[in-house]
Amino acid sequence: MNPLVAADSGTALSVNLNKVALLRNTRHLGIPSVLRAAELVLQAGADGITVHPRQDERHIRGSDVHELAALLRRDWPQIEYNIEGNPLHNLMDFIRSVRPHQATFVPDSVGQFTSDHGWNLPADADTLRPLIDECHALGVRVSLFMDPQPEAMAHARAVGADRVELYTESYASACGTPQEAAVRAQFAATAQAALAAGLGVNAGHDLNRDNLGAFLREVPGVLEVSIGHALIADALELGYAATIRDYQRVIRAAHAR
Repeated sequence: MNPLVAADSGTALSVNLNKVALLRNTRHLGIPSVLRAAELVLQAGADGITVHPRQDERHIRGSDVHELAALLRRDWPQIEYNIEGNPLHNLMDFIRSVRPHQATFVPDSVGQFTSDHGWNLPADADTLRPLIDECHALGVRVSLFMDPQPEAMAHARAVGADRVELYTESYASACGTPQEAAVRAQFAATAQAALAAGLGVNAGHDLNRDNLGAFLREVPGVLEVSIGHALIADALELGYAATIRDYQRVIRAAHAR
C-alpha cells in the first residue's frame, strides 16, 4: 500500500479540482489548467489532490486523471492522490490503471448533480466487498463515503474499508442554526465509532473556512478533509496560494486547542 501522507497539522488538506475542470470545460481553450492548479495548490502547501471523474466528463476528464497521476509521480511523489467515484460505474477502470493512494467509493447515480448520500450498510456489503478486495490487491487504500451514522461504522470495517469519508453537508447546513451543536455531536459520535472499529476518518462536502475549524475541534481523529467548491471559490478572490495558506491556518488552529 502506498505511504500515507502525514500532515504536520494532524489533518491533511486534499484539494478537489473538479470545479477548475468545470470552468475549463465551458470553452475549448484549455484554461484554467487543471495541472497548473494542482501545481499551485501543492506549492502553497496542500497535502493531497482529489478528483471525482464522472461518466459524462462534465468536469474532470479521463485524460485529467492520468495527467495528474503522471505529474504527481514525477514531481510530487509524497503527495496523496485520491480518486472518488462509484465503483459500479467508471471508478475501477481508473483505479486499475492509475493505482492512486486512495479510492473513495461514492454511491452516486449516473448524472447525479453532486454527491448527496452515503452507502447503505450492511445492505451494500456484498456488492462492495470484492471491489474493496481488488483495490487492496492493487495497493490502494479504500475510503467509503458514509452518512453520520455511528451504527454503520462497524459494518464499514467488516466489509474491508480502511477509512470512511463522513458526508458533511448536513453539518454545513446546520451551521448557524439551533441544530448545529446536535448535528456536530452526531458527527463526533460517528467518528468515535469509526475509530473504535479500527477505521481512519476523512470528511468532506461543503466544508469551508468558516465551518471547518469547529468541525475539527469537536470531531475526533479526522485524518483528511477533501475540499473543492468552497476552496476554489475562495481562490477566485484570494488566489490559490493565499487560499491554501488560510485553510491550513484554520486546520492548525483547530488542532492547537
